[in-house]
Amino acid sequence: MYKEKWDYEDVESIVNKVVNESFASDHSIVAALLRMQFHDCFVTGCDASLLLDGDTSEKKAVANLNIRGFEIIDKAKTALEQACPGIVSCADISIMATRDAVALGGGSNARYEVETGRRDGLTSEQANVDLPGPQIPVSNAIEFFVNKGLSDTDMIVLLGSHTVGVAHCNIFRNRLWNFGGTGSADPSMDPAFVETLKSQCPESTNNEGDVVNLDQNPSSSNVVDNSFYQEIRSNRGILEIDQKLALDPSTTDVVTIMANDGDTFLNLFGKSMVKMGGIGVRTGTDGQTRLKCSSPNTS
Repeated sequence: MYKEKWDYEDVESIVNKVVNESFASDHSIVAALLRMQFHDCFVTGCDASLLLDGDTSEKKAVANLNIRGFEIIDKAKTALEQACPGIVSCADISIMATRDAVALGGGSNARYEVETGRRDGLTSEQANVDLPGPQIPVSNAIEFFVNKGLSDTDMIVLLGSHTVGVAHCNIFRNRLWNFGGTGSADPSMDPAFVETLKSQCPESTNNEGDVVNLDQNPSSSNVVDNSFYQEIRSNRGILEIDQKLALDPSTTDVVTIMANDGDTFLNLFGKSMVKMGGIGVRTGTDGQTRLKCSSPNTS
């Protein structure tokens, strides 16, 4: 896309340099950027509307209050504006930065090529944010993804992004202490695992800072790999939807394939990320190339 206006390899190298610098000091940016892309693309499309500031912007929605990594996109944008003003959209920077972070977190086999040419959206409304919660049934999750032009396999593969990142205890504490109002733990969880998590997420406290890794394999909780699927097959899923993937008849076969073959997962993950990056893309005269990612151009 950018070859006609500027050297695309230079665009890539500038974004990659920023992401590498951030990753060197904080490996958790992989999960942060993955979450940012998901929360942007699944609302009004991959138009960087999530990056816009405002009292009623998407950033203000409850689901987005813990989104982070905006400074990485802003730093890349500043560098690109100095090198090639008004050429590269914030939406494209977000997609490229996420791809680079995934490659850093998973190695060369995790790298995938992305499409560019997106324009940035002009508006961002908190009211538009309607993302599924962790208790969603598998059938509803599939429907949500299908409505965005993705398949059931894409859904299973993209939820594999939970191979990195953390979950706040208050999101899943009910599974440990009072699942479905029973006063007991979710029976789909490994009992020994429940006891371990209870020590990390006490019933009597509700500290926002209490978190656990989504991938409970300590050797790969910050690595983009297929360990997440192995964990949920052992009834060690943190979020309810994650555990349901391994148990539901409509998804268990794909989960097994992902758990048994890491290369297949990485290959499909890259393809599904590219598909997700195509949701609601703005091109041509639809939208603009914002000069600053947190606000629309004034003229």
